[in-house]
Amino acid sequence: MRLVTVAGPPSSGKTAVTIKAIASLHREGVRVGVVKFDSLSTQDQSLYEKQGIAVTTGLSGNLCPDHFFVSNASDCLSWGKELGFDLLVIESAGLCNRCAPHIQGVLAVCVIDNLSGVDTPKKIGPMLKMADVVVVTKGDIVSQAEREVFAHRVRQVNTSAVILHVNGLTGQGGHELGRLLLDAPETTDLEGKLLRFSMPAALCSYCLGQRRIGSDYQMGNVKKMDFPKGEPCTP
Repeated sequence: MRLVTVAGPPSSGKTAVTIKAIASLHREGVRVGVVKFDSLSTQDQSLYEKQGIAVTTGLSGNLCPDHFFVSNASDCLSWGKELGFDLLVIESAGLCNRCAPHIQGVLAVCVIDNLSGVDTPKKIGPMLKMADVVVVTKGDIVSQAEREVFAHRVRQVNTSAVILHVNGLTGQGGHELGRLLLDAPETTDLEGKLLRFSMPAALCSYCLGQRRIGSDYQMGNVKKMDFPKGEPCTP
């Protein structure tokens, strides 16, 4: 079975472009399943189901959804193999610009939209930098010049990825994305495989339920800011 991870910032169009790509693959008889990860709730499962796409959802609750995904990655693969999919797509929650469940040897897609601003590609870390395919959405709302500038900024961050423009409403570019997903390598087992980058450590007193503010209540992995020195304001 082929395995693909799809990540991207919130509201960038991950679900919309994935549905368009799968619709193209369905017309060719490709059996595709989706695992959707989110934090507290999501309406994406119903969007997939309305298109006749097999889907299941994992809600992480109080845990980081990307850490939650890694803990369940092998189970996702087993579910897809049991149901006999040709291709399994895992869509991330998209809550953190830095993280993404990109795995070595597994096709990694990052979805980012033209309306997020030309400086956004530099703000996104490994999720964009280490993707194999970068899908740019909402190109119909900006000018050709703006699309080209944005794509250039993406290329500055990731020099090797395939950059593809896909319209999540009309489906333009969905067929091409589907062909790229179908080129993903076969994945038979995830045991022992490596993430493409380490996720941030997050073990502090607040991770463990602390609610009080103040240094007396901060333990574990705590990082402090450096504030610039300056003269006090005069009345």
